Amino acid sequence: MPLKVLDATVATFDGVFEKLRAESPKNKANFILFLADIDPSTNLSWCPDCVRAEPVIYKKLEASSDDIALLRAYVGDRPTWRTPQHPWRVDGRFNLKGVPTLIRWENGAIKGRLEDHEAHLDHKIGSLLNEN
Repeated sequence: MPLKVLDATVATFDGVFEKLRAESPKNKANFILFLADIDPSTNLSWCPDCVRAEPVIYKKLEASSDDIALLRAYVGDRPTWRTPQHPWRVDGRFNLKGVPTLIRWENGAIKGRLEDHEAHLDHKIGSLLNEN
């Protein structure tokens, strides 16, 4: 199975991220997808941009014949995410501004990223996937 998916919350992120980093040399590409949590009342993300982008991202990554790792990092509910001191907003590694954000992670750094307004665009996901 070329696409390996890992899930993390703010509380579990460091451990799961370390696993991604340890296994990253085995993969052609490593991605982190920052997403809004699922709203239990709808079974959908509370973020409409996430609802729009997720299927496009998964379809594009799953279509690749290469080994790819995807860490889905859930930012929390809307009030948690809106806090200016949210851990991933202030984390210098990510400087998260919005969700969804798709990051290509390579050699301990961000190689490329798609912000919320472009994370649903098939051709941009393809470009990020095919960066060398």
